Amino acid sequence: MQTLSSLRDVSDSKTSPLAAGALAPVSPFDSEQPRDTIISVTPTALSKLKELRATEPDAEKLGLRLSIVSGPGEDFRYDLVFEEYLKSAFTDEVRTIDGFKFIMPGSDVDSLRGSELDYNDQAGLVLRNPNRPRAPVVEGLVRDDETSAQIEAIVSVDVNPMLASHGGFVTFAGHDKEGTAYFTMGGGCHGCSMSKQTMLEGVQKIITDQVSTITHVRDLTDHATGANPYYR
Repeated sequence: MQTLSSLRDVSDSKTSPLAAGALAPVSPFDSEQPRDTIISVTPTALSKLKELRATEPDAEKLGLRLSIVSGPGEDFRYDLVFEEYLKSAFTDEVRTIDGFKFIMPGSDVDSLRGSELDYNDQAGLVLRNPNRPRAPVVEGLVRDDETSAQIEAIVSVDVNPMLASHGGFVTFAGHDKEGTAYFTMGGGCHGCSMSKQTMLEGVQKIITDQVSTITHVRDLTDHATGANPYYR
């Protein structure tokens, strides 16, 4: 089947060239219109997808598979491909929006929920995802104690609102027994030339001022893979 693109999140400056239509009340027995569509799709995007699908053999059998291909702690990256929806895996979630099938891996549903798929001539298909990437799992770090809960609250209330003005955010990965908290940086902070200064002078000061058991922070982000629209 035709691969449409590897679609990056709308917050990324390298958006792929390639959800909220009105949905009528549905019966619980109507398989064509599930209550929860997971994503929404604008009429413009839906029209473009139908146009692209029409060029494929057996177009009426095809739906759009939307999956997340990035790893935990990385900015969201997506893959879109037409495939036969009747051959979807048992673990997939299949939804119908205005007669068009969307197939999503069950493992990606929580990270896709509430997203909107849109289209315009300049950017192509764009997925606006309100969610944050899952935190990376790092062996030896603690993420389920009182200190972690305190850090998560500070990140949510103080740190990320500060970074949002640059389109950025951090994700807490855990802390070690020596008093170092570990983070990844995403959005406008991923690949930013000022990321080290932001982490040490911004995030570290906020965290260490409020959490007595934390004395340092460390950035786990691979900034070589980032693309920052604010610092060139």
